[in-house]
Amino acid sequence: MTEKVLQKNKNGMAMLLLSLALYVVAVAAIIGGAVALDTRNSKVGLVIMIIGIVYAALGWILFLGLKVLKPQEALVLTLFGNYIGTIKEPGFYFVNPFCTAVNPAADTKLNQSGDVKSGMGKLMQISSTEGVSAEVNSVGGKKISLKVMTLSNSRQKINDCLGNPIEISIAVMWRVVDTAKAVFNVDNYKEYLSLQCDSALRDVVRIYPYDVAENVDTTGDGVADEGSLRGSSELVAERIRTEIQNKVGDAGLEIIEARITYLAYAPEIAAVMLQRQQASAIIDARKMIVDGAVGMVEMALEKLSENEIVSLDEERKAAMVSNLLVVLCGNRDAQPIVNSGSLY
Repeated sequence: MTEKVLQKNKNGMAMLLLSLALYVVAVAAIIGGAVALDTRNSKVGLVIMIIGIVYAALGWILFLGLKVLKPQEALVLTLFGNYIGTIKEPGFYFVNPFCTAVNPAADTKLNQSGDVKSGMGKLMQISSTEGVSAEVNSVGGKKISLKVMTLSNSRQKINDCLGNPIEISIAVMWRVVDTAKAVFNVDNYKEYLSLQCDSALRDVVRIYPYDVAENVDTTGDGVADEGSLRGSSELVAERIRTEIQNKVGDAGLEIIEARITYLAYAPEIAAVMLQRQQASAIIDARKMIVDGAVGMVEMALEKLSENEIVSLDEERKAAMVSNLLVVLCGNRDAQPIVNSGSLY
């Protein structure tokens, strides 16, 4: 389906004034015909009055062809089932009164910006696909918004490449670029977009670990790398955007940006993973402390030997090293016992 933009129908004001003028003429014809019935030209008066009555009864049909569009709005028009074109520029239009505006997603409300209106009827949930909720409003227009919309899907529980369950949610900025494809290629382009966002999110998240892991290839080149959901969020978001765009291109939608808005381990393993991170941090800190302590002990022994302050045999050096390491690597401040007597 190819989009056809109508640009030669910006004559709504002229047709409005003409329709109102014809109504005035119809009223005048009815009155004039009624007056003429009492004269010799009764037949002419009857014809004039009938014409006026017919127009007064059917003239309102012309008003159905008047369309008003604001900036960043569009109307997809069909005539007796055939697609005749799309109005996209703001203005006051007159089209065939029998044309019908089509927008199958007009009453579908998702959790996104500019899509849920208050006070327009009772909202009710119609579908839920593990983090995606859609609502229906009893009153809705047939105009298609061309503005940039933000779709915010709820949190989803997905296993990463190591099998760890995580919770993640994304925000997707999108807009309609081809109204004909959006209306005719899919049943409901809003629900279609929401479902494809879920699918793309799952496909990409399963490739990455939550944190940097060894021997994990996230790029598909056969070489292990340091890609992760937590450390490579921008790269992951761009990959999600590309994946969604590949899926919704045939629906006339453009994905501008995708961002991760929430990322955490699932509650059932969050406590264990926190202990694991704490243990890893403690081990790294201990390694640093031990490296520093060994360097300080080595420096102390070199200084004592170089300055000939005291001569120590191997046994006393080992005892000194042991005492210094205990002091330098202990969790608490050392409380040494001073020997005031003989060294021996």
